[in-house]
Amino acid sequence: MPRGSAFATRIDILHVTSYRYTGNVHLGPHRLMLQPREGSGVHLVSLEILTNPPANLRWTEDVFGNSIVIAEFHSVAEKLIITARMDIELRDGSEQSRTRYVGFPISYSDQERDALGVLTCQRYPDPDGKVKRWAAAFIYSIPTEAFALLGDLCLGVSTSVSYRSRDDFGTQSPQHTLERGWGACRDLAVLFAEAARSLGFGARIVSGYLFDPSGQSSGAGATHAWAEVYLPQTGWIAFDPTHAAASGTRLIPVAVGADITDLPPVSGDFSGNGAAMSEMRVEVSVSQRPVVID
Repeated sequence: MPRGSAFATRIDILHVTSYRYTGNVHLGPHRLMLQPREGSGVHLVSLEILTNPPANLRWTEDVFGNSIVIAEFHSVAEKLIITARMDIELRDGSEQSRTRYVGFPISYSDQERDALGVLTCQRYPDPDGKVKRWAAAFIYSIPTEAFALLGDLCLGVSTSVSYRSRDDFGTQSPQHTLERGWGACRDLAVLFAEAARSLGFGARIVSGYLFDPSGQSSGAGATHAWAEVYLPQTGWIAFDPTHAAASGTRLIPVAVGADITDLPPVSGDFSGNGAAMSEMRVEVSVSQRPVVID
């Protein structure tokens, strides 16, 4: 292989969301969060979004820099199908090991703290401090190294809460997840982020896709949720408590926000003569095509 070559993997993602209604409905504007976020290890080669019935697509961004597509419909329909086809390039080694020492307790500059804002605040009620006490149990000494502490916290979520897929809507509160002892990836991500925030870190939730060439990981080839924590002089670091992993090239981010409820891939409404939604289906497939980049 020529010097300077780098391995990369091309990922084809097909994401289909289907709705069926009990009668003809008027479709209101739908908000689509389907475009992957590009970064040092993720490059969006192409994206195609199709809707049935057809819609006018308008592109915009939200306050977090997520790409948003507004789909505006002009006909009645008994079904709605939204298809997104993505060609992604992942570069190996893009999530390089970060060895810069960052101490804990964490110390943000005034500028960083202002920019992080609500991302440093717990979003779910914790009146008896259960989540904060649980998180504090991973602090073995003060001062200590922040990245190591967050790694222990990520592993702690993974070992304390077992992964179990949930098809119902909504997210469990962090307290409920701890008490229940199981949850979906979004529940584990929220627990980790809330625990990190209780220790003073700025954290955000990430939605996207999980790529695993073996197909053996929980949720592989499907939508996935994890968290990122901001460290001074380092940046945003991904933590996936579902798999007890820090960083990694298997994560393809689509959107970031303060809470998972801010990140639905598809949202919108409909109206029409008492008609109701009778079925909703989401199908995701992820396939790979390795290449070598000179």
